[in-house]
Amino acid sequence: MTTVLIIPGLGGSGPDHWQTHWQRALPHARRVEQADWDRPNLSTWLARLADAIESAPGAVLVAHSLGCALVAHLAARRPDLPLEAALLVAPADVDSARHTPEYLRGFAPLPRDPFRFRSFVVASTNDPYMTIDRARSLASAWRAILIDVGASGHINTEAGFGPWPKGEGLLDELISGRGLYHRLASGQSRSREFIRIAG
Repeated sequence: MTTVLIIPGLGGSGPDHWQTHWQRALPHARRVEQADWDRPNLSTWLARLADAIESAPGAVLVAHSLGCALVAHLAARRPDLPLEAALLVAPADVDSARHTPEYLRGFAPLPRDPFRFRSFVVASTNDPYMTIDRARSLASAWRAILIDVGASGHINTEAGFGPWPKGEGLLDELISGRGLYHRLASGQSRSREFIRIAG
C-alpha cells in the first residue's frame, strides 16, 4: 500500500488538525518530523523530507501551508526522488511580506519548476496567507490541478477543519489517478477547478 507522508507547516499540526486526524486514520501514513517546528530552516527541513522519501519510494505527500513551500523546493532540487503524487493544501506565500512573516523569507523565492508527479493544489478564496490568484498561478507553473474550496480560511483547525473527509476523498482520487483527477487532468471536465468541496 502507498505510504502517505504528512508534512505540516509552521508550528506543526496540532491534535485537532486534519493532518493529525489523517495520520491516525490512514494505516500507512506517517509524519515527517522536524527538529524545530517554530524555527523553520529550509536546508534542515528539506533534508528530513528527502530522507523520509528515500525510505518510502513512491510515497504520496500531504502538505499544508509552509509544508507546501517545502515540497516545491524539494521538487526543484531533488527531481531524482521517487514520488507518486502530492496534495498541497493552503500554500503559504513565503514571497509576500503582506501574507507571511519576515522569518519565513528563508523559504523564498518559491520555485515554479513543474512537478514530475500528480498533484492537487487546494486553495481558499479568503486564505490570509495566499491569494487565490497567486495559488492559481503557482498551480499552473507546477502543472498541478487547482481545487478551489471557496471561502475556507487557511483550511486548518481555526477555520473549522477537523477530520475533513472530503479532503480524504481528494487524496484517494489523487492516489488512484482516476475519477476526478483523470477528468480534470485530461480536460474532460468543464474546468480544471472543482469548486466547493470543503466541509
